[in-house]
Amino acid sequence: MILCARRASGHPAHTGVLYSDPVTLTAPPRLLLVHAHPDDETLTTGGTIARYAAHGVHVTVVTCTLGEEGEVIPEGLQGLAVDHADQLGGYRVGELRSACAALGVADHRFLGGMGRWRDSGMAGVDANKHPRALVAGDPEEQVASLEAVVREVRPQVVVTYGPDGGYGHPDHVRAHEITAEAVRRVGGVDRFFHTVASRAATNTGVGALRDVPGLPYRLPEPDELPVVDDGVITTAVDVSGHLPAKLSALRAHATQVSVWQDGSGVASYALSNGIAQPVLGHEYYVLADGDPTGVEQDLFGGLFGGREADAQGAR
Repeated sequence: MILCARRASGHPAHTGVLYSDPVTLTAPPRLLLVHAHPDDETLTTGGTIARYAAHGVHVTVVTCTLGEEGEVIPEGLQGLAVDHADQLGGYRVGELRSACAALGVADHRFLGGMGRWRDSGMAGVDANKHPRALVAGDPEEQVASLEAVVREVRPQVVVTYGPDGGYGHPDHVRAHEITAEAVRRVGGVDRFFHTVASRAATNTGVGALRDVPGLPYRLPEPDELPVVDDGVITTAVDVSGHLPAKLSALRAHATQVSVWQDGSGVASYALSNGIAQPVLGHEYYVLADGDPTGVEQDLFGGLFGGREADAQGAR
């Protein structure tokens, strides 16, 4: 058994041991990710999920809404959209289940239960005022629901978006707010990360697509994709060995994502806007809270007395 002292603040006294509660060396590390809609878990963190899950990390994903307001790409499924049958949310539950299976997610939850909160749509639209819209809901109820999950799962690492939600979507912003508050209330989380996109890596990836023949999407204009300056990035997780799983999960979200690969293995995807996005070999994070020692390439780096999360999870 290993015991770890906790400071009164709730943050760990950095003794190089695993967790405050008695655990065995073979207990898997625990990673909790909070996302706004089905497909967000794959788009921004799919490679990370697949990497850690493959090495035995217990991965929990919380999705805040069913994504009811999403635009639908396949012509044959247009009738699901909010301005038709308004059945998209239920359909996306199935897509999410398939994506989680592809990524190896051990534990998936909907915030407050399936259907409790509805996709709010983009800022300033009527959907923001729906009585079940996430942004119209009681933040206290939402925080309490997530707090219960954090207390149950006891993750060492929690991931969600930054304060701007990554690109300003109201549900992403609310997901950040409730996650930050739940983590603060519970305490005992060793690290809290924001998922971000690297400007340099995105530009390089887009550049590599310029000369690819047959790309069915238009290339983005400069700074059209949401990115951050690389100087703020603390962690680059190598997911190159898990891109097949990420691509499978992207394909599972067929109402929202179109995936293209050529014969040489070059891959790209696009959302309903038809803008090409590169499939990168790393996913990027900003450490918002916790000890930065060892985080450069591993969300769990340095938390296990010198062993990386991959090795710990594979024991």
